Amino acid sequence: MTRRRRAVLLVGLALVLGAMSASDVAGREAALRRSLGPTVPVVVARTRLATGDRLDRRHLAVREVPSRYAPAASYGSVTALDGARAAAPIGPGEDVVPAAVDDGSRTAGAPVRPGERVAELVADGSPDLVRPGGRVDVLVTRERGDGRAGTTLALEDAEVLAAAPAPGEEAGQPAAARVAVSLRVTVRQAVYLAAAQSFARELRILPRAAGDRRHGLAGTTVGADLR
Repeated sequence: MTRRRRAVLLVGLALVLGAMSASDVAGREAALRRSLGPTVPVVVARTRLATGDRLDRRHLAVREVPSRYAPAASYGSVTALDGARAAAPIGPGEDVVPAAVDDGSRTAGAPVRPGERVAELVADGSPDLVRPGGRVDVLVTRERGDGRAGTTLALEDAEVLAAAPAPGEEAGQPAAARVAVSLRVTVRQAVYLAAAQSFARELRILPRAAGDRRHGLAGTTVGADLR
């Protein structure tokens, strides 16, 4: 084989391998796009907003996010919020969800349907992950009769109406992964949660993934003797 023919073969092989590599990368990118789903527009706060601040183009922006990670309820354009105001504090970069928006149509009273109540509690949980419009589970840990602790999944898939970092236990002390939340619940659930704040050793909020509406774990109990 002549030197020229060998060079031609090597160039051809390099082109084939390059094409195969590019095809493999394109295939991986396509698979990733399919797993994430198409991107959708979501309105977010450009600056920090206090309750009552007007929601306009100076304070809002639109970002594209994979539909898999988009809030279950959100706004796709800034114009959809014309004339509205913040119904709760919204931090920079946070998604603007209906629970945090006052469009002027709200009437006096709590934002719940007939037969529902607003349960307010302070629990262990991340203020960065527990946000208005999201959904959470509630764990209750209490002492049992034998002196051991037991943890119960007391509430599943509750809608968060409002959320904020819990104040420090002492003046000037920062909160340590605790959050104050308002949840949409039934009357029975509201009574239980109110009592739990008195008898429970610990309350914990577990944020749920967007779109995860699975039920069936309520009542699950774990004792301190778990191995």
